Amino acid sequence: MINIGVFNFMRKDCLNTDIYAITSEEHSLGRSNIEVVEQLIKAGVKIIQYREKEKKKLYKFKECKIIREMTKRAGITFIVNDDVDIALAVKADGVHVGQEDLPVEEVRKIVGEGMIIGLSTHSPAQAMEAVKKGADYIGVGPIFPTKTKKDVCDPVGFEYLDYVVKNIKIPFVAIGGIKEHNIKEVQKRGATCFAMVTELVGARDIAAKVKAIRKRLAE
Repeated sequence: MINIGVFNFMRKDCLNTDIYAITSEEHSLGRSNIEVVEQLIKAGVKIIQYREKEKKKLYKFKECKIIREMTKRAGITFIVNDDVDIALAVKADGVHVGQEDLPVEEVRKIVGEGMIIGLSTHSPAQAMEAVKKGADYIGVGPIFPTKTKKDVCDPVGFEYLDYVVKNIKIPFVAIGGIKEHNIKEVQKRGATCFAMVTELVGARDIAAKVKAIRKRLAE
């Protein structure tokens, strides 16, 4: 018998951490995603999202299968970006979709009750719709300009973040151009979970970078 209560608790508590790491092999200083994930795990990161927009499906599946095994052993939450089929195939903890991907309610029909669903949002209307449709958490941003994604929208700044902090009751992760030098500004507006890509995967010493970010957050 499926214990829906356990699933609901897991999904409600899905962003109970500070750093939400996102892969990007092209920004990883020649290292593979597997190497980077290994370093992120050693650095104590508790959520890792696999995001590779340009790679072939089979390549992504093979990488995700390895990363799922690594994260499962380490007790780390593993999220797959966009590819619901891959998330299911490798038994990921969750899937993250965008505004132009499958609707959240359709994703839920496919993945069932046991998987976390995250949705990127860029406006109050999208945030309210995400809650209504059953997203477990939302991405809020981009806060600052970012070039990590080719199809990224203009920065939403702090106005939208302020709205989410005051009005949205599901977990959220701030995203977009967040770095060690500006993360404190985002934290002061009420964010507690911060998605980062190049600041982490582009660091020569990932463990040292994570330590420095956490020191900054604790100031």
